[in-house]
Amino acid sequence: MKYCIIVPDGMADYKLEKLGGRTPLEVARTPNLDNIAFNGLLGLVNTIPKGLAPGSDIAGLSVLGYNPEVYYTGRAPLEAASLGIKLGKEDWAVRCNLITINNEILEDFSAGHISDKEAELIISILNERLGNNNINFYAGKSYRNIMIYKGNTRIEADCTPPHDIIGKSIKNNLPKGRGSEILIDLMENSYHILVNHDINKVRIDLGENPANMIWLWGQGQRPSLIPFKVLYGVSGAVITGVDLLKGMATYLA
Repeated sequence: MKYCIIVPDGMADYKLEKLGGRTPLEVARTPNLDNIAFNGLLGLVNTIPKGLAPGSDIAGLSVLGYNPEVYYTGRAPLEAASLGIKLGKEDWAVRCNLITINNEILEDFSAGHISDKEAELIISILNERLGNNNINFYAGKSYRNIMIYKGNTRIEADCTPPHDIIGKSIKNNLPKGRGSEILIDLMENSYHILVNHDINKVRIDLGENPANMIWLWGQGQRPSLIPFKVLYGVSGAVITGVDLLKGMATYLA
């Protein structure tokens, strides 16, 4: 028997005033979903273990049958795998968002969903100016990129996802804890490099949000995941446009 698991991640969305306090999904015409619900079995499942932050990374592992409390080491190592980055045992992968700040307020966690081409150029600039034997930046897709740290400090800082602090002060939400000084230094230096760069001058002229700073978060080390076929005795495939799930599938292959 074959199974197909469809995960409409984030489809629930938020209630909107212009929709009468309903979500886009509540007002959408969904005959196929309605048919599945009417003729199938409905239930609830908790994919986020108590004490872990809700997110696609943790929930994705749960859906695939891997206990996040055992296997989860961070979002960035999974995304790094999707880019073909091989992590050493002591390496740290860190998610590197290209963001927009204005007067120290985080305005946009995606820098206007910057294009892949522009993002790749910015990452190249950051590598030239901030990269060294211990620090390397890798271009991903759009604002979603990766930084790899190979130094001796453990990057165990408490980091806040940028999409959680839209409209808030970055100073009040900077990384805290072990290794935070490394992340903060890179973030602050990135602003000085990018704020007046020609790429951002053009974006501003076009009415687009500039990618004038990086935000580092979601760090972790290489996970030890048992291949899916070894664990469950069946093979499978993942079809996704998201680096996170692609990387997860890479580790499970």
